[in-house]
Amino acid sequence: MPPAMTDLLDIWAAHSPLAGHAPDQITVDFLLPTGIYIQMDVPREATIQHIKLLLWKQAQSFPLFPALGEMESHMFECVNQAAVHEELEDETRRLCDVRPFLPVLKLVMRNCGRAERLLDSKIGVLIGKGLHELDALNDQEVKDFRSKMFRISEERMQQIQMMAFSEWVQACYSPQLEPAAVTTITAGVNDAPVDLKVIIHFDQSQVRVCNAEQCSYIRSCLQAKEAPHLTLVHTSTVKTMFDKEISAIGAVVSRKSSNPPLPLPPKRSLHLWPLAGWLVIVKFNPSCRTQVQVRAGLFHGTELLCKPAVSNESSGRSEHTWKDNTVEFEISVCDLPRMTRLCFAIYAVMDKVKKQKSTKNPHINKYQTIPWVNTMVFDYKGQLKTGDIILHCWSSFPDELEEMLNPIGTIQTNPYTENATALHIHFPEYSSHPIVFPPFDKGRGVKKFYMELKEIMERDPVSQLCENEKDLIWTLRQDCRETFPQSLPKLLLSVKWSKHEDMAQLQALLQIWPKLSPRDALELLDFNYPDQYVREYAVRCLKDMSDEELSQYLLQLVQVLRYEPYYDCALTHFLLERAQRNRQIGHFLFWHLRWVWLCVRVCVEAIECCGNKHVEALSKLKSVNELIKLGTIKNTRSKTKEAMLTKEAMMTCLRQSGYSETLSDLHSPLNPSVLLSDINVEKCRYMDSKMKPLWIVYNNKLLSGDTLGIIFKNGDDLRQDMLTLQILRLMDLLWKEANLDLRIVPYGCLATGDRTGLIEVVSSAETIANIQLTSSNVAAAAAFNKDALLNWLKERNSGDALDRAIEEFTLSCAGYCVATYVLGIGDRHSDNIMVRSNGQLFHIDFGHILGNFKSKFGIKRERVPFILTHDFIHVIQQGKTGNTEKFGSFRQYCEEAYLILRKNGNLFITLFALMLTAGLPELTSVKDIQYLKDSLALGKTDEEALKQFRQKFDEALRESWTTKVNWMAHNVAKDNRS
Repeated sequence: MPPAMTDLLDIWAAHSPLAGHAPDQITVDFLLPTGIYIQMDVPREATIQHIKLLLWKQAQSFPLFPALGEMESHMFECVNQAAVHEELEDETRRLCDVRPFLPVLKLVMRNCGRAERLLDSKIGVLIGKGLHELDALNDQEVKDFRSKMFRISEERMQQIQMMAFSEWVQACYSPQLEPAAVTTITAGVNDAPVDLKVIIHFDQSQVRVCNAEQCSYIRSCLQAKEAPHLTLVHTSTVKTMFDKEISAIGAVVSRKSSNPPLPLPPKRSLHLWPLAGWLVIVKFNPSCRTQVQVRAGLFHGTELLCKPAVSNESSGRSEHTWKDNTVEFEISVCDLPRMTRLCFAIYAVMDKVKKQKSTKNPHINKYQTIPWVNTMVFDYKGQLKTGDIILHCWSSFPDELEEMLNPIGTIQTNPYTENATALHIHFPEYSSHPIVFPPFDKGRGVKKFYMELKEIMERDPVSQLCENEKDLIWTLRQDCRETFPQSLPKLLLSVKWSKHEDMAQLQALLQIWPKLSPRDALELLDFNYPDQYVREYAVRCLKDMSDEELSQYLLQLVQVLRYEPYYDCALTHFLLERAQRNRQIGHFLFWHLRWVWLCVRVCVEAIECCGNKHVEALSKLKSVNELIKLGTIKNTRSKTKEAMLTKEAMMTCLRQSGYSETLSDLHSPLNPSVLLSDINVEKCRYMDSKMKPLWIVYNNKLLSGDTLGIIFKNGDDLRQDMLTLQILRLMDLLWKEANLDLRIVPYGCLATGDRTGLIEVVSSAETIANIQLTSSNVAAAAAFNKDALLNWLKERNSGDALDRAIEEFTLSCAGYCVATYVLGIGDRHSDNIMVRSNGQLFHIDFGHILGNFKSKFGIKRERVPFILTHDFIHVIQQGKTGNTEKFGSFRQYCEEAYLILRKNGNLFITLFALMLTAGLPELTSVKDIQYLKDSLALGKTDEEALKQFRQKFDEALRESWTTKVNWMAHNVAKDNRS
């Protein structure tokens, strides 16, 4: 708890009456292994190492001191805020940051190597939980995977040890390059190349290695007509960093690995093919008191392999066993694909429920809440599961009976077992030896060619295939490989996954299938393609991605890990390998994994590229935010007094040494190549919205007097904003590849935990609302002042600079009109559209996308396909009414941008489908993907799509007045709140 508003029961808060005699001291009880108890006052901000030294000096005057031995052979242990034992191996941490539940520290002997324990301690802090929680998991797959990843990590560290200095620099500070297709930047006069003026700074900060012509930073500066600022770093500075890291790696690698090798597979095993039948025994103990039934189905991706099995009805008051004790499926075990999922749903039968009116689905009245759970039929070693397992169900509320089974859902069981319905499943044993899915065996097809196949393959990639077309594709699979290699997804959808002969032939075909481009291969990671060999093929294609391209799609690739049934898979290896090669990829992989994956500890072990300081800094910011929320609740009666007291408390907190040191001199989580120096406390503030986001301002070491801003949010889910900004960044890339630069501003956004995250502050920018309000004293009239925006740009630009600013505005307005239309971005008002002083327009706050708009009293607020108001058009036309030439250019930019996105429509569908694969219904759904297909007019010709877009463009113009009225209402409401 920060100091300004102290909880009297918080012993770790400064000035707490429970802390000790002096404000900066706290009374701590020390328990020694010799049985001696010592109580003494220690500085509350002292490090664990300093406290241990003070204890050692004090213990010299107590009995049995010689029996303690060496100080370095001991460490402290405490009970933390989560009421579990925590070993304080990292002795550089402050006691006030550790915050034990009670001020009691127990001195214990170390029982293994110091370096290994220190690493484990730091990893525990990074993932936010003690490692004993993962160590205690009785899961052989997790243990084997951790052992394997640990060995891979050690091998990688040994490779780093052998690196030359130049190779290490390239890996740590990889260049950020623009695509080669991007054209040369010109001055705009006779297409003459622009002169390059570079400002060099001499400073001992991070080094950047890049090709100046292709460097994205250089190009962005030139496009914005700004001089690039580069830092000249002395080689000795970087060499010192290199030596320090190699030394640290050597200390870790030199220790003996405590992980035994993976157990060898059983020498004797039976392959799956000879088996003819399959059954499962199910028992359940639901908590409901009504009649219940169980439904079970076998799935390969979303394909149902055979007819689902349904149990008889039974009273939920007692345990129920499936009728005749078995459930049989109409499929032989030999025809089960490797990635078969067994899906269950339990539902209460409510025949006496009163029928609801006007429902289209007769099942809705009969079936109520649906607990569901999934499990794999084969384990991570490829062995057919045997024996008894207990699965704890998840709850859901399906709309239709067919949706009770949830094959896309996780295969992890519900960890909250106390109130969850439990399924007791018995997998029979067919043999005394493990039954293993058969290894790959080569096969061959027959070559044929038909014109009908060509028509199918050239059809829109998202079009549906009928059964006859699937049969034709499968028959002509060799022609598909030779003539239409990009048709692989359609071929996979044509495979009869319930026939093992087809599976074997497909596996052979994949070995000789030409590589797809990485963008095309992304689709193969969708849940429609769960086959192990298909996903391994997709990853082989992804290996051709550059680091910049991988960074673009990293968010989806991490989400897909949620769907992977086993930890040890090709995608995991690929991501960890690239993270170890490139620090920036490793940085963002860590943060994405931190709120995505249960077994994140394994990946952190393998990456080892993120420091504890980021996690501690975010913890400090969260404390400041909670302090402000507490202050605003206590002072709701007086808003003026609230603002003064809370702002003062915030500044007092940030000035504390414990906060200022932790928050200073760290690399920005939003961009690890940016070094955040010291906080400019006077410019820090909190924003006046429900969650009180923090506006943190840092001084810029390189540019004297300049600052960098970061917004910290606590209580808001930033994952959707992060997804939307990623898609905007991709749109910007696709437009640039087509030689169309629409000056998009995809600012940084990073979700760092459960409803916490960071947002980059775009410099020299103001909201449309504030620009309008500065031109009028009446909030209601501000939205209708069409000159306000143009006058604001004129105040900041003159002469040729004004012409450039208007061009920047025109291009960026076109880009965001198209982007917001395609992505269905709603809740657009004058407070979430901003303009930079150089003319760039950009949107913020993407809480409503893909048509999920706000509504009131059942009426949707969104009346326009995208925002195009008269004051925007006034700027585009340079303040001249009827300037049709300029407006015609703007319209042409929009149409050209829309057609470029349409050509890449399948890529956008794939990215959102991968988020759906991850089981994130709060971020995307089938309905959302359909909205995207409709907005891109997929399945229509370019002429039909362009006609649809032009109609939407004219609609936006017609509804401009409605938009201004809505903005007026927003300004009035905002004015009343303040």
